[in-house]
Amino acid sequence: MKELVDKVKEQWAVFTENTELQVEKGNKAAGMRARKASLELEKLLKEFRKVSLEESKK
Repeated sequence: MKELVDKVKEQWAVFTENTELQVEKGNKAAGMRARKASLELEKLLKEFRKVSLEESKK
């Protein structure tokens, strides 16, 4: 579970970095990277929810 949390933190950092570049500087490529990171975050958070529920049942 620790690995999963680390991956979420890593993707969040990528997302925030690229959204700031898009908003502040109008960087269109950063917007694309931010959208890609958001999709990956969605997958990771769904996995986290699943793992978290399994852990709580133990």
